[in-house]
Amino acid sequence: MRDRMNVYFPPDMLRQIADLADRKKISRSAIVEAAVASFLSPDGADKREAALTRRLDRMTRQIQRIERDLGITAETLALFVRFWLSVTPPLTGDAHAAAQAKGRERYEGFIETVGRRLQQGQSFLREIPDDVDDGRSPTSSDEVFRPDR
Repeated sequence: MRDRMNVYFPPDMLRQIADLADRKKISRSAIVEAAVASFLSPDGADKREAALTRRLDRMTRQIQRIERDLGITAETLALFVRFWLSVTPPLTGDAHAAAQAKGRERYEGFIETVGRRLQQGQSFLREIPDDVDDGRSPTSSDEVFRPDR
């Protein structure tokens, strides 16, 4: 036997309940009953907390990966700029135009290579092991990459 109970809902919530009932082809009472039963269930809160904890753990790992990748990217860029600034001689007026043309050509090749790698699913950051010590960063000019080494 069931007892009757009058409950008042905000119009938006009532519309959502009615829409769900139509989609699932069940009564509105069944939806409300299931929601109340879930709310009153002694382990319902534990299940919600466990699900929330799993989601937060996954998000924490994702944020740690993003932070690691950003650190690697920043360090790579800094090393490249330091190297480029240390080996690039100043140009005379005549050589400047030729260097700009060659730079555009190299840049286009670089962009094509990056695009090709991304289309193939390759990533520079995936080539770097996860156990790289993130706490160490080069501080002296002696640690600049040298291609002749």
